[in-house]
Amino acid sequence: MRQPTIPVVEGAYFSDLMAQPDALKATFNHLTQSGAWRAAKDFVVDRAWRRVVLTGMGSSYHALHALNLSLIAAGFTPIMIETAELVHYALPLCDAGTLVILVSQSGRSAETLRLLDANRDAAVLGITNTPGSPLARRADLSLLTQAGAESSVSCKTYVTTMLVLAWLSAIVSNRGESETLARLRPIALHVAKYLAKWRHHVDELGGLLDGSRHLFLAGRGRSLATVGTGALIIKESSHVHAEGMSSAAFRHGPLEMLQDDMTTIVFDGDEPTRMLNQRLASQLSGSGFRCSQVGVDAGLESLRIHDCDTDLLPILEILPVEMMTLALAGLAGREAGKFEHASKVTETE
Repeated sequence: MRQPTIPVVEGAYFSDLMAQPDALKATFNHLTQSGAWRAAKDFVVDRAWRRVVLTGMGSSYHALHALNLSLIAAGFTPIMIETAELVHYALPLCDAGTLVILVSQSGRSAETLRLLDANRDAAVLGITNTPGSPLARRADLSLLTQAGAESSVSCKTYVTTMLVLAWLSAIVSNRGESETLARLRPIALHVAKYLAKWRHHVDELGGLLDGSRHLFLAGRGRSLATVGTGALIIKESSHVHAEGMSSAAFRHGPLEMLQDDMTTIVFDGDEPTRMLNQRLASQLSGSGFRCSQVGVDAGLESLRIHDCDTDLLPILEILPVEMMTLALAGLAGREAGKFEHASKVTETE
C-alpha cells in the first residue's frame, strides 16, 4: 500500500472539514420545516423592497455573490457591501424602503453589532449559525444554519450558509418549493463522496503545490464566492499568501507578475463565462506557468467536482481549496487551521 506523503494533523479544523456533510444534511432538513419557505417569500419578495443591501464580513461577505446575481436576474436592485463599510460610509442606504440581508456566522462580530445598533429604519434578514446571538434575536427574520459548533477556520458554517443562500436564491427567482428542495437535497451526498477520498486529494495537491509560495485563485460569476473565501481560508489555515479575484481582473495586472513560485487555480464556473476561464487557464499553462483548473472535467481528481445545479457550485468548488489548506500546512510542517494571531470571532473593529 502506498504510504501518505503529506502529513496531516487531524485536529479540530480537520474534524470540522469532515463534518460538513452532516452539517449540510441538518441545514437542509431545517429548511424543509413547515412555513419556512412561505415566511421567507412573504418577507423578501412580496413586500416589494425598493433596495436590497447584501452585507457581511470575510467569508460571510463572499458567500453573497451568488444571491447578488440571482437578485439582479429577478429584477431587484441589490447593493453588495462589506458591513464595515456600510456602517461607516453608507448608512443612509438603510432607510425604510431597504431590506438588509446580513450574514454573520457568529451573529456577534464587531461590525454586525455596530450595524444592528446603528440601523434605525431598514428591515433586517439575518443569516447566522448561532441561535440566541444578537443577530438572531434582533433581525426581523432569522434564517439559522445548522452547522453546530465550529472550532476554527470557517468550513461547516460557510457551506451551510451557501446552502441557505441557494434556497433563498430560488425564492427570489420564483421557483417552486418542491422543485428547489429536490435540487438541493443531493448536495450533502456529493460533498461526502468527495471528502471520502481526502487522503488521495491531499497527497495529489501536495505534489501540485510543492514549492508554491503564492497562490492566485481566479473565477467569475458565482465562483467569486469561491475565490474570495478560498484565498481567505488558505491564508488563515495554512499561513500561505493567496489572493482571490475575478479572471478578468487577473488579466489587468496580476498576470504580469507570475513567477516560478506562484500557482494559479482557475475555476471553470458556469456556462456564461466557462469558456473565458478555460481560455485563461490554457494560456497560462501554454506559457509555462503553474496553473490548474477546478471543474467537472478537471484533469486531477482532487480538482474534479460533481456536475451540479448552478446555485450549488460554490459549495463543491470550495472543497478542493479546503484540501489545499491541508496540503500546504502539511508541506510547511504545521497544523492546518490553528490560529496563532487571530481568533474565531472578530470582536474588535
